[in-house]
Amino acid sequence: MSVARPADWFQNGFHRFLEPYLKRHFHAIAIERSRHVRFQFEETSRRTGEASPLTEPSIPLLVYSNHPSWWEPLTAHYVNRKLFAPKQFYAPIDADALQKYKVFERLGFFGVHADSAKGGTEFLRTTKTIFQRDHSALWVTPEGRFADVRDHEAELMPGLAHLCAHRKSAWVVPAAMEYVFWEERLPEMLVHFGEIVSLTEFPDRDKSDWAIDLNQRLRDAQAKLASLAIARRSEPFENLLRGKQGASGIYDWSRRVKSVFSGRKFEAAHGNHFH
Repeated sequence: MSVARPADWFQNGFHRFLEPYLKRHFHAIAIERSRHVRFQFEETSRRTGEASPLTEPSIPLLVYSNHPSWWEPLTAHYVNRKLFAPKQFYAPIDADALQKYKVFERLGFFGVHADSAKGGTEFLRTTKTIFQRDHSALWVTPEGRFADVRDHEAELMPGLAHLCAHRKSAWVVPAAMEYVFWEERLPEMLVHFGEIVSLTEFPDRDKSDWAIDLNQRLRDAQAKLASLAIARRSEPFENLLRGKQGASGIYDWSRRVKSVFSGRKFEAAHGNHFH
């Protein structure tokens, strides 16, 4: 399968639509600070002597995450642009779904038939082509189904471990994602990046060992994010997107009128998170 590199003009136009669209549907999109992925890139570069993938065009990124919702194609595209530019986003998507949303083909998505051996072979062939390009970032959801962030039962699909075992260089980034309702009408999207790894650190690791390691890195990241979500505190997070606040409608109108007569500044936010 041939995947064309998306045109910059088209993607720029898409993101001019995407950011306000996400602001209408999320109160915040935020990443956990303590293991910020850029810090991990710098740390790993010092340890291995290898250039960061954000400064070395030929080193691809492989981001793999849990799959909690319908939103991942859009939110992942947004996060990639915010954190990993100039890396170009690519991602597999169900081939039948891609026929319904053809515009995604112009944004780096490519169709796969995940339930067939031929589909697996096509995925690996397409990925090899993508990784030969400069500034490439592949995002995958290897669980193969929607699953709660606390559900660790699904085995990761084998293509991810196969990629890691057969490539000489790439940086692999586990990403845990969750969508939570805290104190606002709209949800927060929370992201925690787990411990990243450069493939050059384990040149002789086989597919089965990669499968165990990748699964553990993702499950550890999910467990960390679950504890942060339960704590309901915004301080550990860096906000990438500030969406709508308040309850909207007649309720916010009445609060606004009250603030005018009381001489107090109107605060749309209901809670104390992500102002």
